[in-house]
Amino acid sequence: MLGVLAGVAAGALAGILFAPAKGSRTRRRILKKGEQYVDGLKEKFDEYADTISEKLEQAKEEFSAFAQKGKEKMEEAEKEIKTAKN
Repeated sequence: MLGVLAGVAAGALAGILFAPAKGSRTRRRILKKGEQYVDGLKEKFDEYADTISEKLEQAKEEFSAFAQKGKEKMEEAEKEIKTAKN
């Protein structure tokens, strides 16, 4: 994904550099395009970070539920052992 964005950015930059325009205008266009690509990358990074956070939270909840079930099973087994001894 990042490779595609880098390729698009390089192509846009090459197009701007070879287009017939004043230097100041070309620099503004390059700066504007660069800012757009940075914003796009930030959005993608934020999306990935959010997705990872959600997955980690889900895994944490699942692990907690699994641990709770294990604890309950252990307590049941202890009760059965105590009952069997008496």
